[in-house]
Amino acid sequence: MSQSRTRTTFAPPVMEARRWLDGVEFPPDRPLLNVSQAAPVDPPPEPLRRHMAEAVMQEPETHLYGPVLGLPALRAEVAESMTRLYGGAVSADQVAITAGCNQAFAAAIAALAGEGDEVILPVPWYFNHKMWLDMSGVTAVPLSTDAELLPDPALAEKLITPRTRAIALVTPNNPGGVEYPSDLVLEFYHLAQERGIALILDETYRDFDARPAPPHRLFEDPAWPDTLIQLYSFSKAYRLTGHRTGAIAASEPLLAECEKFLDTVAICPPQLGQRAALWGMRNLGQWLAGERDEILDRRAAIEEGFHLIGAKGWKLMGLGAYFAYLRHPFAMPSDALCREMVREAGVLMLPGTMFRPEGDPAGTRELRVAFANVDRAGIAELFRRLAALGFPLRDD
Repeated sequence: MSQSRTRTTFAPPVMEARRWLDGVEFPPDRPLLNVSQAAPVDPPPEPLRRHMAEAVMQEPETHLYGPVLGLPALRAEVAESMTRLYGGAVSADQVAITAGCNQAFAAAIAALAGEGDEVILPVPWYFNHKMWLDMSGVTAVPLSTDAELLPDPALAEKLITPRTRAIALVTPNNPGGVEYPSDLVLEFYHLAQERGIALILDETYRDFDARPAPPHRLFEDPAWPDTLIQLYSFSKAYRLTGHRTGAIAASEPLLAECEKFLDTVAICPPQLGQRAALWGMRNLGQWLAGERDEILDRRAAIEEGFHLIGAKGWKLMGLGAYFAYLRHPFAMPSDALCREMVREAGVLMLPGTMFRPEGDPAGTRELRVAFANVDRAGIAELFRRLAALGFPLRDD
């Protein structure tokens, strides 16, 4: 008897980690430091909440079905914003709005791949991408990364087979935090172009990229719709995680295929989230710049304070946007270590085993820190707690 689609993959990692908190008490002088999930915990800024309240009370359309591919005004605003940021040309017809960026990825895969096809994912990978490929009957082909967590296009080319439908990159990266250099992204684009496959570029954390210049110039190629599928999220930019609003930029024929998936799964993206995203894009540019500055300051705090655990054998493998990716010095594997840290240090983070193929030994040495909700004082306290851990060390 065949197994269900959901049984082909693992349990949601963030939910699994939350269960580690069951039965554990955290004293007032050492509250829980939760660095497990990359999501803002604060509500949207007050002006945006007021606008959302007005939409709920005064705009009847907020409560009705809308276009499957999203509100035309938001699609146009996203296209105009992308054209300004990246150069080139993006039209509203090449943009669709989705119920979050995860749904954008799911729609792209549904439009691209069938049973037994393959998609190349750099490892460590974003676990929800792997989960969706599993449930779609699509093979996730792991692409190793170097010491700086950067993938190599030459290695990727060796993994391409007649069943390969796409290469999926996340930059700034989740879980590694690293910002893929523009030239590297361009190499992957040319590889995908030459081999007739798609390049899926998940830029969920684009608003918190430390570089002042555009992260890449792919949209300057008039032929970009033949190869590129770009994904984006409004959740991090405007604190709209609960309103599930994302976007996908791709060719019109591919979006027509995505529309079939989106209509079946959700009918339309949430109306309130779309209206919030549109108002945010038009009115919160300065506020978002301040949010970016704060995230970059927390990134700097990790760089400045890391010496405290670096002296204990820890290694900072990647850093950027919402994430720091660490290698620990202890003899126990990272999944066991993370459970122990809840009890011993009052710290909740995710192990590298959740971001790599099962049995990959590298994951047993790695941890992801989602630092966007931890201020400078919290980051300093995190390092103090990690430095105080007294578990047996590896002998290598």
